Amino acid sequence: MKLLLDTHIWIWSVSDFGRLSRRVAKELDSPQNEIWLSPISIWEAMYLHRKGRLKVKEGFSTWLKRALTIFSFTEAPFTFDVAEAIATISLTQADPADLFLAGSAKAFGLTLVTSDRNLIRAKEISVLEN
Repeated sequence: MKLLLDTHIWIWSVSDFGRLSRRVAKELDSPQNEIWLSPISIWEAMYLHRKGRLKVKEGFSTWLKRALTIFSFTEAPFTFDVAEAIATISLTQADPADLFLAGSAKAFGLTLVTSDRNLIRAKEISVLEN
């Protein structure tokens, strides 16, 4: 399975693994799965850190370096295809980062790993619920 991590799932996999369900933890640990990450999640983590909602002991740059090595990630870049896919996804009250992630999941044929109720309800994408 090709798994795209929602930002909070990525953060939890680095800093709070216990918040992941057994199923999600198992899928993330499986060598048969490919783990994808969007640069949007890096931006969102930086934004959360600046707002004081993501606290890291070692400083954000050090945390980020560690967070990017926890898995062998495939990058889910923001492309024209992703932008086009966003227009086809019906998400109510979605923030821009959620739209980018949902569009990436659709454009690249990925399963989005999330706890976000709004994303879980999106019929246009494959979701693995945490």
